[in-house]
Amino acid sequence: MIDLRPFNSLGVGHHGWLDAKHHFSFADYYDPDRMAWGALRVWNDDTIAPKSGFPPHGHADMEIITYVREGAISHQDSEGNQGRTEAGDVQVMSAGTGIRHAEYNLEDEQTQIFQIWILPSSRGIAPSWGAKPFPKGDRAGRFVTLASGYEADIEALPIRTDARVLGATLKAGQSTEYLLGNGRHAYLVPAKGSIEINGVRANARDGIAIKDEAHLRISALEDTELVMVDSV
Repeated sequence: MIDLRPFNSLGVGHHGWLDAKHHFSFADYYDPDRMAWGALRVWNDDTIAPKSGFPPHGHADMEIITYVREGAISHQDSEGNQGRTEAGDVQVMSAGTGIRHAEYNLEDEQTQIFQIWILPSSRGIAPSWGAKPFPKGDRAGRFVTLASGYEADIEALPIRTDARVLGATLKAGQSTEYLLGNGRHAYLVPAKGSIEINGVRANARDGIAIKDEAHLRISALEDTELVMVDSV
């Protein structure tokens, strides 16, 4: 099953400093058919104006992954963590028993991010935060695991859930493949470019919800940057 969710069908949130598109029900956007996909609960496509951002606020019991598409995001939290994550790189925050954080665009240009929330596999664990660069050249023609709940993925940022967040870059005409395990859910978004996946065409920032498809073949119709969550 492959369910294409075109960009223009996503939920919308306009807040002046923030333009958001919601792949799943979030804040004032509610769609009973788009509450979650497996353990994936939130996928927001956010554009943040220069010198603005999300002021301090709290979370608990959620794995929050930020994929920076353009610009940079600056993080600070109640655990004393601070960092700046640039385009193409990733930060993760395990909210655990509770954490307050702020995410600001301190740049002179807009910042675009994918904000991804995944339900944790366990609760009652202390919060944590981390960030890491992932050069796009290392992902050329293949998926690389960016964040993972599996110890075997030693190069990925750790998250506390039965899931992986993956990224790939494909040149026009290139293809890659991915094996999706039984009972797994995949959610794929082209950050840039257009693709065909198992015969279904998708354009930039469309959502593609996938299950019961053991073998995924993805072909780039133009230069493409991909982000995918594989979860229970």
